[in-house]
Order: sequence, then structure tokens, then C-alpha cells
Amino acid sequence: MINFIPIFPLDIVVYPRETLNLHIFEPRYKQMISECLRNNKPFGILPVLDHKMEQYGTSIEIVEMVKEYDQGEMDIRTVGKSVFRVLEQVHQIPEKLYQGAIVEYPSNEMTHGDTQIAQLIVSEVKRLFALLDSEEKLPINKSEMMSYDVAHFIGLNLQQEYELLCLMEEVQRLEYIRRHLNKLIPAVKELEEVKARIRRNGHFRDLSLKDFNL
Repeated sequence: MINFIPIFPLDIVVYPRETLNLHIFEPRYKQMISECLRNNKPFGILPVLDHKMEQYGTSIEIVEMVKEYDQGEMDIRTVGKSVFRVLEQVHQIPEKLYQGAIVEYPSNEMTHGDTQIAQLIVSEVKRLFALLDSEEKLPINKSEMMSYDVAHFIGLNLQQEYELLCLMEEVQRLEYIRRHLNKLIPAVKELEEVKARIRRNGHFRDLSLKDFNL
């Protein structure tokens, strides 16, 4: 399918199924959101990397108008729906303050993919959060999950989050996450060990040559 969609460029990556709360205050986006609400239409969030709008983005559905302020500002709740690819940017739209794009929606495989890889990733994410002493913030508590469920919680930078967005098969996304965790977890573990050594320095310790088997 190819269609036109209003575009909201932001320096974030939004994934399908992800919930996002937005405060709308710029005149062009107040106009855009008002029209999307009135016509029950989605808009698109297009990631901006290095001051440049990228090619892939996510269509966003407005779930709830939480609050509308006296000056027209809005608090809205949204959810990511589908990944799109920009075919042509439309920088000027008659009588509109915002911009848009002609987009297509690549086939995006959204099943759970390889169960073994998914279970391995769940285990590794739990290990990561344990190392960080942040288990209470763990975004998953089950073995069956999708890559999108953990993508914002595993230390990916913006470029890496965008690269994940561009992958259209769940197995590819899970493999991308697995490789990232394989690099990240040893580094985190080493950092925690360094922190522990630093904490030990300065404390009174009972040591003798017997401790070194000399």
C-alpha cells in the first residue's frame, strides 16, 4: 500500500506496539494533530539522525487526547502501528504548516520468530538487569516476547535503534539484539567488577603472606 501521511520528525525511534506520550506545542504540529484527531487518521514519526530525516519511520495512532490547554497545546497518548518507508518527502502542503511524505509499508514479519533465540534473549536481558541491580525495571517477565518489547531497554544508541527498525523479519531483529547483548554484558560485568574493586579500596583488610601462598 502507498499513501500520504503527515510527518512529525523527532530524534527518537518508535516501534510498532510501542506506547508513547507526547506533549504537542508547536503550531504546525498542533494543526497536524488536530486534523488527525478530527479525521481519525494516523501520522508518522520519522527519526532524525545527524540532523537528517531518515527513510524509515513508524505510523502512529492517537489513542487518547489526555488534555488540551487554553493555548491549543495538547497531551496525547499514542501507539506505534506500522513501519513505513518514505518514497517522496512533501515539504510544502497547501494551507498546511506541517510537512508530509508519500510512503509505502514493507511487509514486516511480526510473529514471535525463533523461540530458542527469544528465550535466550530474555535470559540475557534478565542477566543484564541483574548486573545493573535494576530487576524491578525489567520490561519483560515471560519467555515469549518480541524484539520490539526490549529494544529500548538494552543500551542501543539511536543509530542502532534505527537499524533495528529497518529489519523486517523478527528473526533478524532477535539476532541483532543477541549480538548486541553478547558485546554489552561482558563490558557491564567488567565495569561492575571495577566498581567493586574501587569500593574495597580504603577499607581495613586482614591480609598476610599466607593469602598469596608464598
